[in-house]
Amino acid sequence: MEAYSINDVEKLTGIKAHTLRIWEKRYNGLLPHRTATQIRYYDDDQLRRLLNVTTLLDLGHKISKIMEYNEEYVHELILDAGQQPATEPVYTVYINQLTQAMIAFDEAAMEKTVNAVFIRFGIQIAVIKVLYPFLRRTGVLWSTANIAPAQEHFASNFIRRKFAAIVDGLLPVPSRGKIAILFLPPDEWHEIGLLFAEYLMRQSGIHTICLGQNVPYKSVEATIEKIKPKYLVTFMVAGQNEFTPLTPLVGIANANPDVKILYSAIAKSTSTTLPPNIIYLNNPISIFDHL
Repeated sequence: MEAYSINDVEKLTGIKAHTLRIWEKRYNGLLPHRTATQIRYYDDDQLRRLLNVTTLLDLGHKISKIMEYNEEYVHELILDAGQQPATEPVYTVYINQLTQAMIAFDEAAMEKTVNAVFIRFGIQIAVIKVLYPFLRRTGVLWSTANIAPAQEHFASNFIRRKFAAIVDGLLPVPSRGKIAILFLPPDEWHEIGLLFAEYLMRQSGIHTICLGQNVPYKSVEATIEKIKPKYLVTFMVAGQNEFTPLTPLVGIANANPDVKILYSAIAKSTSTTLPPNIIYLNNPISIFDHL
């Protein structure tokens, strides 16, 4: 049995810890476990139930009513909600289904959910409205360990395969137009964000050259010299914080002022002396603002 702290549950469900404590006092059905030192923790079944509660709250149900519903009726309501016109609450239904499948290591359920959103919304909307928010919520995108490492790796591997297949399914973009080089710097291996960015850029008609993971900066510089790209895109997660210097990128930016360098990291650099062609991405979707 996995044990989730109240902070973990807050991140995974979106329910504030303060609200969870209030519900704990009002509804016996939402009581957490407690350690010998009276610290709250939740198991897999409790987390799944809270995800269902979140779904129904987003759909307009009141918590007092939800607590009266039996499990069969809850599942019926969630199933019906998935057939409603596309809205943010409906996207949340699918996000919660993916989260529950991840918790249970249920690859078949994840596959079924992803295929359903692809068919219903199309790949681009499915990625932007369901898969990306799922990654953000669970911490998989940035590998922030909000969940058990094994679950993170399970979900990460599944989504990475999906994104790679999506990119492979796109028709090649002619190289005579705008070109983007995408790479992960040395000691960076978490490529989901990079694959997502490549998908978005190809969808925007940009020819992409993806160098992959753990690429030495000298190799990046040599590729820039040969290809003459319009964009350079990178994601940095390992050991990053707001004080991390971007010295290698600054050197590349100064040597190539016509190359727009788009980088994303856990935190934005606090440096006030970055060259104007280095641009921070709050998330991969914001790449649209700079193409």
